[in-house]
Amino acid sequence: MRITSYGVYVPPWRIHRETIGRALGVRAGTGARAVAAHDEDTTSLGVEAARKALVGTAVRDLELWFATTAPAYADKTNAVGAHAALSLDGDCAAYDVVGSVRSGFGALRAAADAAHAGRAALAVLSDIRTGLPGSPDEVNGGDAAAAFVFSPGDPPIATQLAAASVSREFLDRWRVPGEIASHVWEERFGETAYVPLAQQAVQRALAQACLEPSAIDHLVVAGPHVRATSAVTGKLGVGMQAVVDNLADRIGVPGAAQVGVLLAAALDRAGPDQVICVLALADGADCLLLRTTDALASRAGMPTVEEQLAGWSRALSYHMFTSWRGVLRNTPPRRPDPDRPAAPPSLRSMRWKFAFEASRCTACGTRHLPPERVCMICRAIDQMTVEPLADATGVVATFTVDRLAYSAPGVPLIAAVVDFDGGGRYACELTDVDPDEIRIGMPVEMTFRRFYTVDGVHDYFWKARPLRTSRARSAAA
Repeated sequence: MRITSYGVYVPPWRIHRETIGRALGVRAGTGARAVAAHDEDTTSLGVEAARKALVGTAVRDLELWFATTAPAYADKTNAVGAHAALSLDGDCAAYDVVGSVRSGFGALRAAADAAHAGRAALAVLSDIRTGLPGSPDEVNGGDAAAAFVFSPGDPPIATQLAAASVSREFLDRWRVPGEIASHVWEERFGETAYVPLAQQAVQRALAQACLEPSAIDHLVVAGPHVRATSAVTGKLGVGMQAVVDNLADRIGVPGAAQVGVLLAAALDRAGPDQVICVLALADGADCLLLRTTDALASRAGMPTVEEQLAGWSRALSYHMFTSWRGVLRNTPPRRPDPDRPAAPPSLRSMRWKFAFEASRCTACGTRHLPPERVCMICRAIDQMTVEPLADATGVVATFTVDRLAYSAPGVPLIAAVVDFDGGGRYACELTDVDPDEIRIGMPVEMTFRRFYTVDGVHDYFWKARPLRTSRARSAAA
C-alpha cells in the first residue's frame, strides 16, 4: 500500500446533541454531529473529499473505488457519478463497495491492490448516517467523506508495513434494505465479541512487521460500536498519547467513512518515519500498519481535518435536521414540482453537467459558460479549447433570495450571477450560506451538489458557495 495523497470533507452543518435531547425530552449526551446539507448525498460528499485529495496531482487515469452504507442509487453505480464530476479518465474503471460499514476498509484495500498491480487508484469513503428519532444512529452518527490516492509512480507519504484481517459472523448491527434505521444488539455483547478479534488482528499485524506495540506512534480505532472501540483502545498495549481522537464528540461516527477520516487525522499529526496503526471494527477486525515518509512534508499547507472542524460551521434546529433527512415531511412549496432529469440530454452535456467544463475561444479569448461551438463575441466556429472550472473562483455580481421557489424546507432558493476570475459569467444557485450574509462582491467557489430528486432520478450539478478559507481573503484583497 502506497498512499500518495488524501483529502477529507466534513460538512459545516452541525446539530448539537442537547438540541436533539430537548426536542425529544430525553438525554442525548454532549457534543455535536456533522450533518450533510439538504443538497448533499454520499456521492457529492465523496466528490468534495476526492477534490481535496487530487489537489497538486495531474494524475487522472485513476481506478475509483467508492464505499458507503447509504448509496444514492441501487442497481446503478454511484462511483461513475463521482468519476464524471472529478473529470477522471474515461478509460478507467469505477466500482461501488456498498452496504456495510466494513466497505470503507474494503475500498482502501481494493485501491491499494490496484496500485500494487501498477494501476493508479482512488478510494472514496463517504457516508450519511440516519436513524429514527432518538436512535443511536441519529444521535451518535455523523456525515463525512475521505479520499486516498494510491499512485505507483508518485512518492508515497505512507507505505504499508503489514495488514491483518479477522472475520466473524455475529449479529451486533443490521438493517434490512429499505429501512432508514439500523438495529443494534445489546452493547455488552458487541464488546465481548469485538475485543478478542481486535487483539488478534493487531497482534498478527505487529508480528508480520516485527514490531512491538510500543513502536506505534499513532493509533486509530474506528467502528460504529462505541463501547467496543473504547474497550479495545486500552487493551492493545499502546500509550494513550498515541491514540488519535475518534472525533465522536465533534462530528459523530460517520459509518464507512470513519476509518478514512481518522486515518487522515493521524496523517495530519504524524511526522516522517512514524508508525500508524489503523484498526477498524465491523463484522470482524481489520488492522493496517503504515510507516510515514519524508514526502509527508509535501502536504504542508493543505487544510487538515482539525482546520476544517475549527472553520465556519452553523447549528441546525431539530426540525430542520429531520426535514433534511426525510424523517419529517413538510408541506411542499406551492409551486409545480420540478421535471425529472432526462437521460439523453444529460449524456450529451456530461462534461458540462458533471465536470463543469467551459470553453474558451482561441480567436478572441472569450470564455463561455456553458460551452459553445460559436463564439458569442467574434462568431468564430469550432475554435474552442476546454477549460475546467470546478476549481475556479469568482465573485457575486448580483443575487436574489426566492422564498417561494421549489427548495428544501426552511431553505430559500438563492440565485446569483457569478463573475469568474479569468472571465465568464454564469447564473447559478448559492448554497451553505445565510441569506443575510450575501453581498455583491462576495468571493465564491464551486461545489458539486444534488439539486433535487424526481421519480428516483437525482439531478446533480454545480452550485456556488462562499469562500471561507485563505483563498477568500486573497480574493477579497
